[in-house]
Amino acid sequence: MTQIGIVGYGAYIPRYRITVEEIAKVWGENAEDIKNGLMVYEKSVPGADEDTITIAVEAAKNALARAGIDPKKIGAVYVGSESHPYVVKPSGTVVAEALMTGENVMVADFEFACKAGTAAMQCCYGLVKAGEIEYGLAIGADTSQSRPGDALEYTAAAAGGAFIIGGSPLAVLEGTVSFTTDTSDFWRREGEDYPKHGARFTGKPAYFRHVTAATRLLLEKLSLKPSDFTHAVFHMPNGKFPTTAGKELGFTSEQLKAGLVVPHVGNSYSGSSLVGLTAALDAAKPGERILVTSYGSGAGADSFSFEVTDRILERRDNAPKTEYYIRKKENIDYGTYIKLKRKLKQ
Repeated sequence: MTQIGIVGYGAYIPRYRITVEEIAKVWGENAEDIKNGLMVYEKSVPGADEDTITIAVEAAKNALARAGIDPKKIGAVYVGSESHPYVVKPSGTVVAEALMTGENVMVADFEFACKAGTAAMQCCYGLVKAGEIEYGLAIGADTSQSRPGDALEYTAAAAGGAFIIGGSPLAVLEGTVSFTTDTSDFWRREGEDYPKHGARFTGKPAYFRHVTAATRLLLEKLSLKPSDFTHAVFHMPNGKFPTTAGKELGFTSEQLKAGLVVPHVGNSYSGSSLVGLTAALDAAKPGERILVTSYGSGAGADSFSFEVTDRILERRDNAPKTEYYIRKKENIDYGTYIKLKRKLKQ
C-alpha cells in the first residue's frame, strides 16, 4: 500500500504579544506566581485584520509551499476551530477560494473544542486512504476567547497549523486512535462571548484522563513505547499540563522540547497541538518518530504516530519555520490588547 501522511505543513502565529506581567498588572495579581504555575510567559494576539480564516490561509500557504503541489489537486479542505468568524457561513469556502483549489473540492468546518484540527486530519487521511481524493488539507486555527480577569486570559491565544495529507509524504502516518467521553469541563453556549470552565475539574478527569488514555491506546495499537519516539507533542492549554502528562506516560522533557511552543505563544486552542507538531517537524530528522496527542473539551483526544522520511530535507526550507513566527513579535499593552480583541462592549 502507498504510504500516506503529511505531504506539506505550515504554521502561522500573529506577531502581537502580551506578557503575563502586563495582564497581571491590570488585575493586581502576582506575575511570577502565574508564570511559575502556568509555565506561560506571553501569548499571541490577532491583529485588527486577523481572524481564524486569515490565520488558516497563511498556514495553508506555507503547507502548499512545502508540498509543492497544484492546489487544484486538493480534494478536501477542512477547517477546525472554535472561533469561526461566522455562525452561519463556513470558513472553509473562503480558505479554499483564497488557495485557488478550484470548485471540485469537499469543504467543511469542524468543531470539537481544541481537537477540531486533528479530527480534520483523521478525515483527510481516511479519504486519501480510500482513494476518494488525492490530497486533503486539514487546518486547526483559532483566535481563542477569554473573559477579562479570568484565568484563561493569561493563555488564550491565536495561531494555526495546516497539513496536506496524501502520498509520498515527508512524515508517514503510522496510526491514529481517539478516546472520547461526555465530560463537560469547558463550554460556550450560543450567543455567549466567553467560555466557562470547571476550573480544577479540567485537569485530572478531563485533560489528563483523555490525553493519557488516547496515547496509551496508540502505543498499544502500534506495539510501540515512549522511547521509540524522538519527539512528543501534547495539547498545550499551558506549559504544566503537557509536561506533567508526558512524564506520567514515560516521555522525557527532551522529547517534548521541540514542540513545546506554549510558553511564548499561549494556547491557540485548535491550533495548539498542530503548531507544536509543525515545530517538531522543523526539528525532526529522517527516521525519527513524532507522537502527537490533541485534546478537546467536551471531551476527547486524538493520538497519532508519524515517522519522518527523507523528503523532509528537500521540503522543510520551502516555507518559514515556526520559530520564525515565534521570534517575529511586537509587544502590546493591555489597552491595545482589549481594543484588538474587541472586549469593550457598548
